[in-house]
Amino acid sequence: MNFRKKQILTIIFLFVFSVSFSQTIKSDSLRGKFTYLLQCKPNTLNRDYVYKELFSLQISDSRAFFISENRLKFDSLFMAKFNKNKSHIDLNNVSTQTSNFLIIQTNDNSQYYEAVGMSLLSYNSAVIDNWKLIDETKVINSIACKKAEVHYKGRDWTAWYATEIPFPYGPNKFSGLPGLIVKITDKTGDYGFELVKSIPSSNLKGQTIAINKMYYQNSKLITKKELVQARADFRENAKYQLESMGTVFSQDQKDNLRERQKRIEIEKNTRNPIELED
Repeated sequence: MNFRKKQILTIIFLFVFSVSFSQTIKSDSLRGKFTYLLQCKPNTLNRDYVYKELFSLQISDSRAFFISENRLKFDSLFMAKFNKNKSHIDLNNVSTQTSNFLIIQTNDNSQYYEAVGMSLLSYNSAVIDNWKLIDETKVINSIACKKAEVHYKGRDWTAWYATEIPFPYGPNKFSGLPGLIVKITDKTGDYGFELVKSIPSSNLKGQTIAINKMYYQNSKLITKKELVQARADFRENAKYQLESMGTVFSQDQKDNLRERQKRIEIEKNTRNPIELED
């Protein structure tokens, strides 16, 4: 069996979908649906590299869900292939480049969910309540916006929000403004989110937020520090966990794993995360 990321994902998804297949939110009516483009520089040694990814912000009456669009597309394709042939799921032509987290925002907090191995972990963050509202306006993508600033998790952010779109939410964990965040960037230019698509509310009538419950239900609530450690432990022990599931590695594959571990160790000191402080 070749050791590839897609095959690892297949193993994990086969297990998870066997117990939570087709479980979706039934009670959350869809009030707003928006797409944001993330552009960031995730590596301090390669400042010319800009990573880009689209995210979906789906808003109900009392909360908002922020998740990678690639992840939703991957799930949709996986389900289609799973229904067609449960014994053989070919993911060779399916992109697996996606951010592996879900954030649910409410008026009380933002809860971050991430699957680490076979465990669903989560931690809470307080709603941002120290926004500084600036008497300045700007039109972004034909939307009239107002300016706000905040220092959050080690970065200075500038946000542009639209009071004409009366949702107190935005991308990632950014919420708490009197209108939807249309654009937000940090002072260094390393991270930025911008609204690139919205669905008219008239087109959302009767729709609900269709996000699988496996992404947030029955998670283990921990701290962010503990989640970071869980990630590191999983990367360190991934080979042994896969072997315990019946995976057999050739010598070349073992050598590749060792090289991968070396690269991970090097990258630890060059990562440029969105949050610089806990």
